[in-house]
Amino acid sequence: MAGRGLVKAKKYDWKDSNLALFGSDLEKNVKKASASMEEAWKGAGSKPGLLVWRIVQFKVTPWPKEDYGKFYSGDSYIVLNTYKEEGGDQLLHDVHFWIGQESTQDEYGTAAYKTVELDTFLNDVPIQHREVQDHESELFKSYFKTITIMKGGAQTGFRHVEPEKYKPRLFHFCGQRRNVVVSEVPLSKDRIKSDDVFILDLGTIIYQWNGSGSNKDERFKAGQFCQQLESERSGRAKAHVLEENTTDPSHIFFQSLNEDDDDDDKFEAKDKQPELFRLSDASGKMTFKTEKKGSISKSDLDSKDVFILDTKSSLFVWVGSDTSAGEKKNAMQYAHEYLQKTDHPLVSVTCLKEGQESKDFRTAIAA
Repeated sequence: MAGRGLVKAKKYDWKDSNLALFGSDLEKNVKKASASMEEAWKGAGSKPGLLVWRIVQFKVTPWPKEDYGKFYSGDSYIVLNTYKEEGGDQLLHDVHFWIGQESTQDEYGTAAYKTVELDTFLNDVPIQHREVQDHESELFKSYFKTITIMKGGAQTGFRHVEPEKYKPRLFHFCGQRRNVVVSEVPLSKDRIKSDDVFILDLGTIIYQWNGSGSNKDERFKAGQFCQQLESERSGRAKAHVLEENTTDPSHIFFQSLNEDDDDDDKFEAKDKQPELFRLSDASGKMTFKTEKKGSISKSDLDSKDVFILDTKSSLFVWVGSDTSAGEKKNAMQYAHEYLQKTDHPLVSVTCLKEGQESKDFRTAIAA
């Protein structure tokens, strides 16, 4: 049966990860691999638009524009969006580092380090975001018509591989309008659900399976995906559309899938109440403590310190305008260390400065 005997990629253990990397061997390697002026940043943020880079052996490498929206779970990426507000002339930026679930600590740490470097290069104007696979923020998803997440790393890409040599892949299409997310999932029958659309890529044969409860956006995106695969393989692959209600259980679509799904359980917070934490060195040493739990308002924030707001679905790092250099430097590290101790580390993290609060942040706190 196709798909059996495949070696499962090891997922990165987020609770073992560490952002206290500055001064470490990783930082030295990153600095050694970088020129005095990072080549990748030349021209970055000079005009409105989107730029994407992938981390390759401590280096920031441009990601092909035709592959924007495609990510590999074994890699880490940096995404810069530059824009102007309506009626304004100033260039504004959001910089995200995206971490695949199988990305290595070196890649993850380099992406985080380089994101800070890019922020500095752009005169501290950007709002910084940490994105993790399957838990991307709505802002991040809005940049792409479709987000496609594939197993492995970019070096295992299949754009130029002979179709006959492809390993079977199962893709899950879920969402509506611009927010249809495409994820490569385990080759398991347990993954097939009536509410969504799935594509089984067997190399020379591609099957689009439409669940009876799937919507038109999922079906349309899946159709586009099939056309793209056919185009990339120069006519050597043929796509077929299957409808749930007319597909026999003995069809090769199902015969190519495994009976069991051994994918790891996702983390999810048990306590859904928002929490606010304060990071301060006013006492002479750095302290991190709970400030409030429940409804959080803007009046709970103090310009002299850093505050971390955990909504349990995302995390915000708010840097007050009068915070110390030490508080600013340690803000993201403390946020990451906090997540390591919770039951929901796989959430997006947004670092923003007082006065440049995002719409999502304003929505998360009471007036």
